[in-house]
Amino acid sequence: MRTRFLLCLPLLALVGCETVQTTQGGAVGVDREQRMFSALSSAEVDKMAAESYNKMLAEARSKKVLNTDAAMVQRLRRISNDLIPQVTHFRQDARSWNWEVNLIKSDQINASCAPGGKIIFYSGIITQLKLTDDEIAQIMGHEIAHALREHGREAISRAYVTQTGTQLAGALLGLGQAGQQAASQAVQVGLTLPNSRSNESEADLIGLELAARAGYKPEAAVSLWQKMASASQGQPPEFLSTHPNSGGRIQALQAAIPRVQPLYNAAK
Repeated sequence: MRTRFLLCLPLLALVGCETVQTTQGGAVGVDREQRMFSALSSAEVDKMAAESYNKMLAEARSKKVLNTDAAMVQRLRRISNDLIPQVTHFRQDARSWNWEVNLIKSDQINASCAPGGKIIFYSGIITQLKLTDDEIAQIMGHEIAHALREHGREAISRAYVTQTGTQLAGALLGLGQAGQQAASQAVQVGLTLPNSRSNESEADLIGLELAARAGYKPEAAVSLWQKMASASQGQPPEFLSTHPNSGGRIQALQAAIPRVQPLYNAAK
């Protein structure tokens, strides 16, 4: 039964999806073909993301934690002004997105870039990790890369396929409630998590190139994730995590640095 279910998954994953290429590969060679739910457009995802982003800003504003540190906000926006022009090396249309950069005062070690170019940093990631400008550029480039590659749209598409696939598999194979739960867990571990880790690895590489092209030291990617590793002790193992483990991540970045070093040298 388990073998039959797993054999069904590749067929179920094709339901309602189309193959797209959101970005060019760049010097780092990110050229994986992506599968998106065909009824969900980039514009629709951007609209949903903008609504969520504005709600987050309104909540932070009401709590008086939005952009309270003028010097830190200026620092982030200066770095973003260096990085954003580089996005055309991966996709031309992204240069005209309505980019925003905002800061929320919080101890959270977190940052994000929503579809359409909406960047948020939490102050804790800068203060607790004592980040340099080069390290901030690596984080910002990583988050921008998620938006360029439309990983959010891809995740929504994957969730749709996962839910639909599990239901179809249960019906096709005659699974009861317990079997449906086991099937759902198999989809989560076998499809969702590895794909999410793939997205994180892509964002690492594209972020590395964006930062290098903007004149930020590539080796800062290594020191950044070393700091992240120290701050994230006790996290789940790579097998059950949406992020690559720190050791593998650092090795992959170190291997990619020679590809972007000439871009950094030219920028300087």
